[in-house]
Amino acid sequence: MKRFVTTTLAGALIAGFAWAAAPAADAHASADVKWYGQAAFRIKTPGGKVIVIDPFITKNPKTPADDKDLAKLGKVDLILVTHGHGDHIGDTAALAKMTGAKVGVNADMGHTMRILGMVPKEQLVRFNKSGPINPIGPEITITMTHAEHSSEIVSKKDGVEAIYPGGEPAGYIIKLEDGYTIYHSGDTGVFKDMELIHDLYKPDLALICIGGWFTMDPRHAAYAVNKFLKPKTVMPMHYGTFGLLKGTPDQLKTHLSGMGDTTEIVVMQPGDEKTFGK
Repeated sequence: MKRFVTTTLAGALIAGFAWAAAPAADAHASADVKWYGQAAFRIKTPGGKVIVIDPFITKNPKTPADDKDLAKLGKVDLILVTHGHGDHIGDTAALAKMTGAKVGVNADMGHTMRILGMVPKEQLVRFNKSGPINPIGPEITITMTHAEHSSEIVSKKDGVEAIYPGGEPAGYIIKLEDGYTIYHSGDTGVFKDMELIHDLYKPDLALICIGGWFTMDPRHAAYAVNKFLKPKTVMPMHYGTFGLLKGTPDQLKTHLSGMGDTTEIVVMQPGDEKTFGK
């Protein structure tokens, strides 16, 4: 049985550059965030737009059985994919075909998706790091950020595996209609330019990988949160899905506490949905 928790987070309005200023919005507007496990999320914005990130759902061992039916996602306006690995591309092609959603990816991976017939050209939104875009309306801004990882697409043809270019890995900044800002780290190691993510975007909510081996472990994630990102709220992700991803939320809490960090930590279970807002 899925759990739905509603919490309103107090916080100051994001200070930003004039070009990034959000239009006035209902002070009680909020974003509904649902986690499917690994790095897969659905975000419902205050204005009713639906953004899905890294939709590894039907083959995700942590996604509840009741959530594996892609049709239950309903309307989807935008799919964002952080990099080319199978546990992040996941159901992108099927979901794009089912919903007609735009698919935002790094420019190089977009070419690969088109050539392989995964996503039609007219649905692809090919862009790169640091150039804010508004693919689903002027009040929602998407910015691709750096990530320390790798990216490739493995595809089978006639039963033979082949590796195709996946461009560079990325994270995403998603600034919603009311100014609430979410950072999805993608798969990444800690890097000092995370300071820029704080300085430029001041995320309210950071969705941070903690599993280790392929990404930050809890110690590195805590360092990134405390020293560089400084979000109001952090939610751990990308852990426990497979045997090598051994980091835990409790370890993240321990490391942050040891640094004297009081950032709010929200721990969700796959299938949980939570409302965040100003």
